[in-house]
Amino acid sequence: MGRIFISAAHGGKEGGKIDPGAIAGGTTEAREMILLRDAIVTELRSRNSEVLSVPDDLSAQNTITWINSRARSLDVAIEIHANAAPSPSVRGASVFFITDNNERRNHAELMLLSLLKTVPQLPSRGSKPDSESGTGGLAFCRRTSIASLQMQVIFLSSPEDRLLLQTRRRDFAKGIAEGLIAWSRLIDPGTQPVPNPTYPEITININGQNYKEKGILVNGNAYIPIDLVERLRVDLAKIVNILRITYRKIVYIKAIELRDFQVAVGWDAATRTVKLRSALIITPGQIDKIISNGNTTEAQLKTFLNDNNENALNQFPDIPKLYREEAAIEGVNYDIAFSHMCFETAFLRFGGDIQAQQNNFAGLGTVGGEPASFESARIGVRAHIQHLKAYASTEALKQEIVDPRFRFVPRGAAPTIEKLSGLWSADLDYGAKIIGTLEQLYQSAGLL
Repeated sequence: MGRIFISAAHGGKEGGKIDPGAIAGGTTEAREMILLRDAIVTELRSRNSEVLSVPDDLSAQNTITWINSRARSLDVAIEIHANAAPSPSVRGASVFFITDNNERRNHAELMLLSLLKTVPQLPSRGSKPDSESGTGGLAFCRRTSIASLQMQVIFLSSPEDRLLLQTRRRDFAKGIAEGLIAWSRLIDPGTQPVPNPTYPEITININGQNYKEKGILVNGNAYIPIDLVERLRVDLAKIVNILRITYRKIVYIKAIELRDFQVAVGWDAATRTVKLRSALIITPGQIDKIISNGNTTEAQLKTFLNDNNENALNQFPDIPKLYREEAAIEGVNYDIAFSHMCFETAFLRFGGDIQAQQNNFAGLGTVGGEPASFESARIGVRAHIQHLKAYASTEALKQEIVDPRFRFVPRGAAPTIEKLSGLWSADLDYGAKIIGTLEQLYQSAGLL
């Protein structure tokens, strides 16, 4: 049987101060949970279970780190809490499990039933997904590397619950210990821990389309390759505390953690598919609004340009950066502007009436009708962005006008790429051609 980790909530330092947890009836959550934890440890050791008690002076995050640094794949972990409510009549125990994990739901129900068997006077508040907790997600359930549950044993604010725990602490400990042993046997029915475990593959579906790379299933939880995170428009710098595991030289993260970053996460057990949905990912038919946000990285723009003209970046090495910066100032979608530039210049090959040294990336003309020239690549990009904004919006420019024909544009006449047909160019298929280039960019970047 695997080992059992048990943590008593609170008592450690949070924000430089000792965190007592809930306070009621002359006692604290930390004190009551430490006493209960010690009683559970005694019960488990009397039954020859290997148990590791988390030190009481650790913060919530350090508790998880402590467990993860010692855990083996077939171990289990539980953290015990006492709840509190404004009304003293609110009572009962509940067990939280990681959302959408039916296996862990069963484990939570097992733990709850085991406690209620020895303390039947305690009301049951049921097993609950951690998305229903007050914080919308529990770090202990989500970031602990092994199978984990968070149990709310009583409501400390309830005199009845509090008295029940203080007078029958050994019964509480006995019920929780029996539940932990039964749960541990489900996780490890007698096999030895595998030094190099093999995890089953799962399918990853993003906005209705299956992703070519596979995820893995670890302790009943879906994990996805970390390279998907940027594609889902999630800032890696903001998820430093999310559990990462390395498997066969690929780094994975727990999929459900992405719910904190506007990504919907679901699970289809029949097809073993984790389903991810993000409004930030590009979908066909919703990409042509000129005043909007871009979606690619600078590296993706460079790759797209280089794939279509390997000499393009030799003369204009900063062109992707310039489009991202200048477009952001005016609120123009830089993906659209960049794709427009690629179409107009044949991926910076130029030709015809306009030469590379003119820094004219959109076929802009002068007041007299001649092809315009600009003093630098940045100014040429700025003129292009301003001309696009003139067609797409009636808002004033943020920077000084450098587009020689800005004042001649019917403001707001073309809010989408398609509307540029017959305006920017006499070609009635002009907008469709630019959209085609934009779709090629998104396909190259893996966004379509």
